[in-house]
Amino acid sequence: MIEVKHLTKRYGNIEAVSDLNFTVDSGKIYGFLGPNGAGKSTTMNIITGCLSATVGTVTIDGYDIFEEPVQAKKCIGYLPEQPPLYADMTPREYLKFVGQAKGVKGQELKDDILYVMKKTGITDVADQLIKHLSKGYKQRVGIAQALLGNPQVIILDEPTVGLDPKQMIEIRQLIRELGEEHTVILSSHILTEVNSVCDRIIIISGGKLVANEDKEKLVDTVTSRQTFEYIIRGDYADVVHALEDIDCEILSVKQSTASLEDVFLELTGGMTDDSDL
Repeated sequence: MIEVKHLTKRYGNIEAVSDLNFTVDSGKIYGFLGPNGAGKSTTMNIITGCLSATVGTVTIDGYDIFEEPVQAKKCIGYLPEQPPLYADMTPREYLKFVGQAKGVKGQELKDDILYVMKKTGITDVADQLIKHLSKGYKQRVGIAQALLGNPQVIILDEPTVGLDPKQMIEIRQLIRELGEEHTVILSSHILTEVNSVCDRIIIISGGKLVANEDKEKLVDTVTSRQTFEYIIRGDYADVVHALEDIDCEILSVKQSTASLEDVFLELTGGMTDDSDL
């Protein structure tokens, strides 16, 4: 569906993205992770055609984003971290404007607007001014505009930032539903969110790809270790020497396994991105 080859982006002497190579297959929800400054936003802006690359290619459903931008962009719906909303429009007016900009017309546009409003749960607020909507509804309007034209790929950049817990749960459920019909790429600082909704994880660090694996396999292959924590009454040196041969009273045993947070920290050299770990 999406193929990224040798993608590099330089700003003067700074290399924000360095020789990235990965593919995004159809029918999955991808989590796109990396510390601050890792190149996540740069990569997404290049994939969506908002930014040029210094070197490399990006093809979407066979269309080169640089050579065939119109065809390639029709395959993508994009929600930036700051939704591009017009506060003095209603959701219905805004979606009509965006749909026309995407080249959707006539009855097809009317049907499409009704569909995306129903899908994102904004039908009841369709004729209220966007500036009067809650943050959660504004995010839904942003997702609705990304869905216009029925793109094969939906790219969401921090879709739950600033939402209250109830709104976050609702948006995450909506993302799961979108994953049933679209390929979804979700960039989020909240690792628990990625863990709860994504099938596959892409991690970049220092502008380089460090992982592109199914979520469960990534945890198993990168750090499959299990640790056991014992609380034991007895002499420490004796316990370390030969636990199984000493008559000690084991008070508790705690088993722990690696988590997505552990994997992220290991692959990025311990750097964090202010994630909700």
